[in-house]
Amino acid sequence: MNSTQTSHTPPVGFRKRPGLAAWLPAVLTLLGVLPAARLSPAAGQEPGGAFLRQQRAVEEDVRLALNRELPADQKIDWDAGGWYSFYTYLWDDGIESSRTYRRHDVRGWTSLSLDRGAHQFYVRGRLLFHDFNSGDAYDGNDDDTEGPNLDRGFYQFDLRRAVQAARREPMDWNLRVKAGRDYVELGTGYALSLPMDHVLLTLEAADLEVQGLAGMSVHSTDDIERSRPGSGRMERCFWGGQVKYKGLERHEPFFYGFIQEDHNEEARRVPFQEYDYNSWYLGIGSTGEVVKDLRYATELVFEGGSSYGHRRWLTDDRICAWAYDLELDYLPRRAWKPRFSGAYMFAGGDGDRFGSPTDAVGGNTRGKDTGFSGFGYRDTGLAFGPRLSNVHVWRLGTGFHPLEDIEGLENLEVGTDWFLYCRNHGDGAVSDPTADRTSNYLGWEMDYFVNWRLTSDLAWTARLGTFFPGSAFSDRTTRTFFLTGVTWSF
Repeated sequence: MNSTQTSHTPPVGFRKRPGLAAWLPAVLTLLGVLPAARLSPAAGQEPGGAFLRQQRAVEEDVRLALNRELPADQKIDWDAGGWYSFYTYLWDDGIESSRTYRRHDVRGWTSLSLDRGAHQFYVRGRLLFHDFNSGDAYDGNDDDTEGPNLDRGFYQFDLRRAVQAARREPMDWNLRVKAGRDYVELGTGYALSLPMDHVLLTLEAADLEVQGLAGMSVHSTDDIERSRPGSGRMERCFWGGQVKYKGLERHEPFFYGFIQEDHNEEARRVPFQEYDYNSWYLGIGSTGEVVKDLRYATELVFEGGSSYGHRRWLTDDRICAWAYDLELDYLPRRAWKPRFSGAYMFAGGDGDRFGSPTDAVGGNTRGKDTGFSGFGYRDTGLAFGPRLSNVHVWRLGTGFHPLEDIEGLENLEVGTDWFLYCRNHGDGAVSDPTADRTSNYLGWEMDYFVNWRLTSDLAWTARLGTFFPGSAFSDRTTRTFFLTGVTWSF
């Protein structure tokens, strides 16, 4: 998966505005991941970081919702649209037994396509309104407005389509250039899946697709380092590339590498503590189909570089970490449209990280840093949702449309996902600080969901997640998360 393919770009230039079916994936997983807070309430800022990770899950699902194919059968095409969503969240994060949050989300987009898709322009704006119950906000600001901001905005040139529009001659190779703000994903997105201001070159020749990337994170993105004094926003540069082989019938192997440079600055100097985290990644994997209707995606990542540990400021630590995942989806072509899925996710940890799997403060205390810290995304559950560091995660899920023969209910989907969590190092930190005991067993979770597209432009969703803490928690009280909401597209 990569950001230049039209299957992962916003709906640039199609003649008929999509109905809610185009936006429904955003509704399904706008439920997101609301991880438990990572520090005690006295730490102040850090529980807000957990909430920001849930917002990252929302943004990921919006991206998948815009999975549309660009038409290329006319010279000039212009379109515009948008959507409004309202959601209510109620949850227990392990620090407060009850929090309530409402989110209003308005987004508007416009697109222009010239010369049968040779030139593509896309702009999308965003305006959010956050509304917590009194005292429930992590930062003490119960009501807040975010935006209007530029959510996406880019220009893309496609050489093959330009030649075909001018001379109608086929080309057996192609070059695409994208510049602007959009999502970038390498491999399956396990190590890198972020919105960026970037330039991306994609060369297709024979059975190879070769990409080159130069980008900078969008400032509004929350950073992986949450102990650094400041806003917690990300200021990082990324340089890298990827090669995919497309000559196999059922499989698409890939190899990538990228460098990440930390350009964040502290709002104030802290004596005897540095925070820079500079890393590089090498990944190898494949996507495809094992047998008919059984799809897979797998990725192995090695991370190197340098980091500063707890109370380290004169010398840094060498990073040496691993991560791996495997996902399977079985989609039999039967009544009720069933789907069955399973996944295993691993991200290496460090037993010396006593307070945080990713931060400098509470981080590595001696020797090399073996804790994995990536910039990708995976669904790790609704109520617990740990960050992918020092953790094993197993997931099993299913979904189906049980009333597809009843008019008005044919688009009603129900389903469930079950998760099992274990530490990689039982004495190392995970992203939830309330896991305060030396034990590998973190617990398990069950999530249930209902999604119903009432009309072509209106959908409703509800989801319930329950996390059962394991022996790694001194407080083993069950945690719940509930979400319900509607989305209207226009």
